[in-house]
Amino acid sequence: MAWRELLKKSIHANRYRALARSVSTSAIFISDFSFSSSLQRSCYGEVLKKEPLMRCFHATPEQLARRRTEDSFDLKTFKRENKGKFKKREKGNPPVEAAYVPPKLKKPAKILQDKSIDIFEGMTVIELAKQTGESIATLQDILINVGEKVASEFEPLSIDVAELVAMEVGLSVRRIHSNEGTDIQPRPPVVTVMGHVDHGKTSLLDALRQTSVAAKEAGGITQHLGAFVVGMPSGASITFLDTPGHAAFSAMRARGAAVTDIVVLVVAADDGVMPQTLEAMAHAKAANVPIVVAINKCDKPAADPERVKTQLGAEGLELEELGGKVQVVEISAIKKTGLDDLEVALLLQAEMMNLKARIDGPAQAYVVEARLDKGRGPLTTAIVKAGTLVCGQHVVVGCEWGRIRAIRDMVGKMAEQARPAMPVEIEGLKGLPMAGDDIIVVDSEERARMLSSGRKRKFTKDRLKKINEEKIEVLEPLEEAPKRAELPVIVKADVQGTVQAVTDALKTLNSPQVFVNVVHVGVGPISQSDVDLALACGACIVGFNVKSPPASVSMEATRAGIKIMMHRVIYHLLEDIGNLIVDKAPGTFETQVAGEAEVLNIFELKGRSKGKGDDVKIAGCRVIDGYVNKLSTTRLLRSGEVVFEGCCISLKREKQDVETVGKGNECGLVIRDWNDFQVGDIIQCMEQVLRKPKFISSESGAVRIEC
Repeated sequence: MAWRELLKKSIHANRYRALARSVSTSAIFISDFSFSSSLQRSCYGEVLKKEPLMRCFHATPEQLARRRTEDSFDLKTFKRENKGKFKKREKGNPPVEAAYVPPKLKKPAKILQDKSIDIFEGMTVIELAKQTGESIATLQDILINVGEKVASEFEPLSIDVAELVAMEVGLSVRRIHSNEGTDIQPRPPVVTVMGHVDHGKTSLLDALRQTSVAAKEAGGITQHLGAFVVGMPSGASITFLDTPGHAAFSAMRARGAAVTDIVVLVVAADDGVMPQTLEAMAHAKAANVPIVVAINKCDKPAADPERVKTQLGAEGLELEELGGKVQVVEISAIKKTGLDDLEVALLLQAEMMNLKARIDGPAQAYVVEARLDKGRGPLTTAIVKAGTLVCGQHVVVGCEWGRIRAIRDMVGKMAEQARPAMPVEIEGLKGLPMAGDDIIVVDSEERARMLSSGRKRKFTKDRLKKINEEKIEVLEPLEEAPKRAELPVIVKADVQGTVQAVTDALKTLNSPQVFVNVVHVGVGPISQSDVDLALACGACIVGFNVKSPPASVSMEATRAGIKIMMHRVIYHLLEDIGNLIVDKAPGTFETQVAGEAEVLNIFELKGRSKGKGDDVKIAGCRVIDGYVNKLSTTRLLRSGEVVFEGCCISLKREKQDVETVGKGNECGLVIRDWNDFQVGDIIQCMEQVLRKPKFISSESGAVRIEC
């Protein structure tokens, strides 16, 4: 019976659905039709009261139950996860728009430096494309522009062509040379003598080569980077480099450590470890070069070699006596004692290093120094690293190029070629290279011109980029930064390395009040063009280790009011420039105490009428320090604390109005708007003083401007 009842109900429900579809279709066109009321009045009303409407799915009961369970869980999870995330919009006035505040501009980041890539002989276009990050088609177009014909991307390129392509892309390169060769032979060691100023470096070399260079040096200090070969009594030869010890020549010491095999660290037994000693140690460690310590001046009564060893050990130098590898030799350059032991130590260190070099093939050399000779033109002192440098070859040195016209050893004797570890002086370059540049040999004059031109373009581009970066930094100074005066300077020196050293030393004299602007540098004597440039920019001219300018040039500079400073010693040069900076600095105004007066008694002056004003209290004082000035600001101190600060409106001594009262005298004074004097108060007189910067020079040779 139960299934019959269910069947009847199902039939009634189907009839109801058909009726609902027909009625809802017709209700669209009848506005006043009420579907719910008509349905309740029909015979289907009783059926609807007993059984609600059900939605049927074409699925099995198991699938229907699973879907209901999933739907219920999803609904609950959605509501739980999104609870509180959606807020009901409040009705009312629209939100008030805040005023636009422009974002604070950040300091622009520095332009990234050009990427450096490693190039080598025989690299293919594919390898170069991977290094540069450019496509092969782009590199092939550049090769066509530079006049190279490459049939395939697998064809090897010369190292010069690879550098040209990289520079056209805008990258810096590092040349990686192969040490392979058919003829590899032992070579002499290159030894650099380093240490603090006046510790006896040049005297030691004089004793080794039986000369007297130290006596000829200006001021008794070395100011150049010298190179020469010393033949030892044992028959071995050693190439020595002498570096300056003054603080201004730090770049020269760095170059010496970069090209050397062994560093001889000279320390005076009576002076000990000094700032430039530590700097030389740092340069040697940075270049990964072994050190041999030579304790000099052991013949002096105040010599204490053990104290020097203790200081070196405390600075991290592993001495042999303490179980390390650093050899220590006690010598005396003046008495010529201990030199044999130093020779043995150097040769032992060189033997342990097993120094060898390639003899055949094109040479690789390093520029130690460069100078301009009036008769022979640009001269370059260099040390050959590998290969053989032959007279007549085309070379590229930094941004300059040329054909080697002559090769001379350090004695001045002509030579046809130069082998590894041999210092030579070459001539024939078109311009003056920079100290520290590499010398490379190229096949032809055309290749040398092209490579030099590309390097000059790259150098100019990098220099302009650096200037733009400095301008960006200058355009964003601090809001309250004081304005700095500018001191333009033109530097002329005898050699390229000295120009760089003097320029770097002058830049260390920059201060918050004066900016030292090196507008031009050059090698050679002071000329008329230097005077014209100084007149255009208002600069002074510094000549270091150069000949005095001609009389016509000196007269023209005097007529134009241009100051020319000629020096041969770096100490005197820096001192003169420092004094010039102090004179040119605007200075800063500071408030300081000019004098103090103690209140001994108080006098009261009654006002007789309205015209005379209010009552006035006069402080009877005695000046105990300095002086008291009527026009200066006064400060009242009570128990060491400032109670009042104002101006003095009356200052009298023995009933006479005065401007100033000196120490030990008595006076009476009145301070505006202050009548609460007490016996024992201290009245200070304040004044504005213009303070100039000071030039400070340390014992190590370092200088600075203290503001």
